[in-house]
Amino acid sequence: MKYIKNNSEVLIHLSIKLPDGSAVDSTKVENKPAKFVMGDGSLTDGLEACLMGLEEGKSDSFTLAPESTFGLSNPDNIHYVDLNKFNSEAPAEVGAIISFTQPDGSELPGIIREIVSDSVTVDFNHPLAGQTLTFDVEVLEIIK
Repeated sequence: MKYIKNNSEVLIHLSIKLPDGSAVDSTKVENKPAKFVMGDGSLTDGLEACLMGLEEGKSDSFTLAPESTFGLSNPDNIHYVDLNKFNSEAPAEVGAIISFTQPDGSELPGIIREIVSDSVTVDFNHPLAGQTLTFDVEVLEIIK
């Protein structure tokens, strides 16, 4: 039997659900399993801790608090932008995800939460921040 351990290269199906049971994301939708190396930083420490010791061919489900996944929503990550900074290519619409160019040239996505007069509230927290999430995992293969 193979078990997931530190530095294991793993192929899994992963589904993420909100507390109401609605699916946020799943590798099963397009039948494209996730492949990663434990400890490479692609998963949160909390999720990796739950995967440790799982056996190849087995499935499991676990619920994690926000602190173990995408963190709590941080009010410092909510910013107010002048409406005139938006245009027809990137319109200010509540619920839209807009990518903003940072001073270093990198891109940072933000969700438009509110538009009041000429002020647009943009939330730069991860969209799943503050959510308790359930992860359904199927360990397809432990490659090494």
